[in-house]
Amino acid sequence: MNSIHGHEVLTMMLKSRKSFTRESLVKEIIATFGADTRFHTCSAENLTAQELVEFLDSKGKFVPHEDGGINTSADLMCKN
Repeated sequence: MNSIHGHEVLTMMLKSRKSFTRESLVKEIIATFGADTRFHTCSAENLTAQELVEFLDSKGKFVPHEDGGINTSADLMCKN
């Protein structure tokens, strides 16, 4: 099974320079990494795209965008 670190998703968000709803972020993650991909972080593993978004949100990794959506910031990424 393919497992991608959550940092790659945060990097994808930064590079996109657009805002997401949580739903559109899940769809973008699946489109980018594949529906069967699982994700891990420094403290969690075997997450689906939906679970990863919920996890990142609970860890304060998203910042509000002026249009009401979300994105992230490079300084919110841990250095691992």
